[in-house]
Amino acid sequence: MNIDLKSDPTPRYSHFEDLQGIFVAAAQAALGLHLLRAAGLVTGGTAGAALILSYLTGYSFGVVFFTINIPFYAFAYYARGTSFALKSLVTVTLVSAMAEALKPLLHVDQINPAAAAVLFGISAGVGLLGLFRHRGSLGGVSIVALILQDKFGFRAGWTQLIHDLCLFVIASFILVPDQVLWSLLGALVLNFVIAMNHRRDWYVVT
Repeated sequence: MNIDLKSDPTPRYSHFEDLQGIFVAAAQAALGLHLLRAAGLVTGGTAGAALILSYLTGYSFGVVFFTINIPFYAFAYYARGTSFALKSLVTVTLVSAMAEALKPLLHVDQINPAAAAVLFGISAGVGLLGLFRHRGSLGGVSIVALILQDKFGFRAGWTQLIHDLCLFVIASFILVPDQVLWSLLGALVLNFVIAMNHRRDWYVVT
């Protein structure tokens, strides 16, 4: 069955629909990050910064990811209001908790880095598509990017790209070259999934 929402590209959802959508999206993102972490890889965004810090400090990814996002909720409120800030808080909390819960529940002794990168890109990409649909976010630099775009006209994509490039430069000092290359593959797959499936003017459910 196909549902065409071209007449309303940004449909309104009930609170329950938003919550279940955000929960599923967070689970997809957490699963992707779990596989990425198992291979010792990184990604862009605040999640990538949290992975790098967790590798350097030994603290769990969930704790680091949740903590570094705390200051950004004020920016989320400023950028898009209360609903966006609350959805970002809920999403980050869920991803942080799920990423830690998956360690004993889905124990990965060994994973091919190429497989980890591709599966991360697909899983996290699908998760982000769900978040976009329900007007949520994974917090961090994406919120700052929205503010810069709204206030100064500097495209959010460029802000995200600059941030991610800086992260991968840092990663090149703490990871072996192969890990950096596989990490880049994961980021490319993620962005490909989003680019091919995220459209503001239509939404199809099959």
